[in-house]
Amino acid sequence: MCTVCGCGEPEKHDHSHASEPHAHDHDHHHHHHHHVGQHHYGQGDAGVSVAGFSQSRLIEIEQNILSKNDLYAESNRRWLAEKALLALNLVSSPGAGKTTLLVETLKALIGKTSLGVIEGDQETANDADRIRSTGVSAIQINTGKGCHLDAHMIGHALQELPMEAGGVVFIENVGNLVCPAAFDLGEASKVVILSVTEGEDKPIKYPDMFAAADLMILNKVDLLPHLNFDVNLAIEHACRVNPNLDIVQVSATTGQGMEYWLDWIAQRLPAPVNT
Repeated sequence: MCTVCGCGEPEKHDHSHASEPHAHDHDHHHHHHHHVGQHHYGQGDAGVSVAGFSQSRLIEIEQNILSKNDLYAESNRRWLAEKALLALNLVSSPGAGKTTLLVETLKALIGKTSLGVIEGDQETANDADRIRSTGVSAIQINTGKGCHLDAHMIGHALQELPMEAGGVVFIENVGNLVCPAAFDLGEASKVVILSVTEGEDKPIKYPDMFAAADLMILNKVDLLPHLNFDVNLAIEHACRVNPNLDIVQVSATTGQGMEYWLDWIAQRLPAPVNT
């Protein structure tokens, strides 16, 4: 989990438990049950294992980082509510088609409501440039070695977006199905994008992200005739993780499913689209 992987806070340099070579309490009786050849480092109380840190210390670090982030997230949420803005956090693994989907979404909404985009990537402004080519304002956030956006970053970016009441702020997170799941940005919803070029088991391999999302967009469905991808199995896995997850099959290239996606957005706007 990113709260302890070293990309978040000064606590990453804390070596107060470095002298404990087995601080994760790994005894030699193996009371926990593993499949042969499988090592599971997420079964402790912290849900993660980091060399040199006890489970209690990992929990303390996680709570400290997330509590600070949550304060910023609540501030963002209040600011968005005051401005009557809908914020959607788009999350996926790299290459799932977030930016292409976002570009087509913006094209469909331009002229109907105020739009703004916050782009998250480790480096480059390539995606922000693609967004700006549509005429929509985009703020690029480069995270460097960081693997996700946090609420403090978003708060600064929101101040720079020229938005009118009743509009939509799209946050395109860093391509990652792990760390962004834990970080509230002040958004109304997380939207997870799963491409049919990925595996059907992504929802059960990365359950925290799918559990945190309100909508799953199964993207690039125009490629299904050329792939060995079981749509029903992917949906089954997603619903197993999150029974309340809304799911839509979309092709940003052909337009399939886009109407549902656009309606989903419109239903959540703080004000009518054409105000």
